Amino acid sequence: MYNLYFSPDSQQPLLKKGDFLINDKSGEKFPIVQGIPRFSPEVNYADNFGYQWNKFDRTQLDNFSNINISESRFYATTNWDKKDISTQSVLEVGSGAGRFSEVFLRTTNGDLHSIDYSTAVNANLKNNKKYRSRLFLSQASIYNMPYLDNTFDKVFCLGVLQHTPSFSNSVAALISKAKKGGEIIVDFYPIKGWYTKIHSKYLLRPFTKLLPKKILLTLIKINIRWMMLVFDLLVRMRMKLLTRFIPITDISNFPKGLTKKQKIEWAIMDTFDGFSPEYDNPQTIKNVIDMFKFNNCKITFAGTIKFSGGCATVVRAIKA
Repeated sequence: MYNLYFSPDSQQPLLKKGDFLINDKSGEKFPIVQGIPRFSPEVNYADNFGYQWNKFDRTQLDNFSNINISESRFYATTNWDKKDISTQSVLEVGSGAGRFSEVFLRTTNGDLHSIDYSTAVNANLKNNKKYRSRLFLSQASIYNMPYLDNTFDKVFCLGVLQHTPSFSNSVAALISKAKKGGEIIVDFYPIKGWYTKIHSKYLLRPFTKLLPKKILLTLIKINIRWMMLVFDLLVRMRMKLLTRFIPITDISNFPKGLTKKQKIEWAIMDTFDGFSPEYDNPQTIKNVIDMFKFNNCKITFAGTIKFSGGCATVVRAIKA
């Protein structure tokens, strides 16, 4: 499996020697830790997600929650055929704890190449170890992926782009790894109007992202129950607009069927997800369309899709 990787910088092939991937000509050397090649610095802007997904490693997995929200979202977003993608080369960028990796590996017979910039790859491997022969996992940046350009038939990136330093550069990086005629699919946080950033998440995140991750998570756990009560009360009073000023995720959009314990866990996880990232850059659909067109792609779909338990803003494109 290790001969699949190329240096993100020189694009030269890497060979496994002991616990490293090495290019003898350039002297480049990348460690293999816990069976996962590492192309990222130990400390990076996605540390909060590494912490989050190793704490909540199974929360969003369908086979743990017994709710098919991840599978529903994956196929509604991609509109892919399970038989087709079983025979194609597929790249996942930003795997987190592996919720969509699990869906792909469970529902198809295909191989999946998957990266994440954070140590969330450890949680992905733990969750999907029974598919290890078909899961080619590495820790790498979206800007320095260990693959040659023009390699993959399909590239998908779900729930990630708004959390990267440059949305447009991230789109370009995804497109670069797709073959000509290959498909790229992304979803992202949308800008719905001038009021989008008048929200507790955007007002408080400049401060909350600076807190030690353990302290932020503890504060959320201590306060989550009363915030959920106030949130539900405002919704019942038809004053949902005011919930945006409570420092909690939108629990009204949680999938149906969660137990009370699960709902609290999801609320803690999603609230941490909203208040801890270094970057949070929502976009208009038009802007994202323009990014794809600038990189010589044909848009096949752009808009909102609904799935069991929610909705997502999606752009699908073909590399010309």
